[in-house]
Amino acid sequence: MIYCGETIQPAFSPANRGLNYGDGLFETLRVHVGELPLWPRHLARLREGAGRLGITLPDADFLEARIDGMIAGEEAGVLKLLVTRGDGGRGYAAAAAMEPVWQLSLHPLPPAQTSLRLGWCETRLAIQPRLAGIKHCNRLEQVLARAEIDRVGCDEGLMRDGEGRVVGATAANLLAFRQGRWLTPPVERCGVAGVLRGVLLEAGLVDVAEMTVADVETAEALALCNAVRGILQVGQLGERRFRSHPDLYGLQMALSMRYPMFSTPGESA
Repeated sequence: MIYCGETIQPAFSPANRGLNYGDGLFETLRVHVGELPLWPRHLARLREGAGRLGITLPDADFLEARIDGMIAGEEAGVLKLLVTRGDGGRGYAAAAAMEPVWQLSLHPLPPAQTSLRLGWCETRLAIQPRLAGIKHCNRLEQVLARAEIDRVGCDEGLMRDGEGRVVGATAANLLAFRQGRWLTPPVERCGVAGVLRGVLLEAGLVDVAEMTVADVETAEALALCNAVRGILQVGQLGERRFRSHPDLYGLQMALSMRYPMFSTPGESA
């Protein structure tokens, strides 16, 4: 369903700034028994992104009412919320006040996976602190990186920034177990501040640390996390194979205690 403010419209206009320039934000949320358990965290990130980009968000009560109507009765699924600045004329300059155009769509959960095969992407993430952390709509770097990974038959790809620092996967945050601690790369320069990553950090289960390629490849265990799939074990990175690690199971169980939707190991990553 597409809305301009609070009015339903049949399709995106050719003048939509999200379509033309990636001038927008999105959130992808796990639906569980007719609810969005992580909604407050997604909404906080959405507001952070809107504040940085100067985008007006839809009225929160109206938005939440539409969401409730869409996910009512849904046992499990994925809700995508896309918010664009609105419709404008040709050129980069935007009008001072624009009505947001936004869309809600409901999708099935992705297939469960128990052990991922990863590869390194050649495509690098540009360093841009003004966009770092938020889920803006310009995802061409991830599109190119994902195409690389698909060509070599991996499940996901790890990305670095232009200076070679490890950032994360194309659609997830990276977790590496080193010297008795779970670590995740910082995202203040580029990358996405994942909602589930935030949960793990606030719970003291994960720490932030800069990582090199060598740090990742010599870790005792690797995992990926995002708000749809939870925490997924990495079984292979390039030629390096990783065995199941008891600390990974402990991390998954700690998460499932907080959010039962991630209680099945196959889906909890």
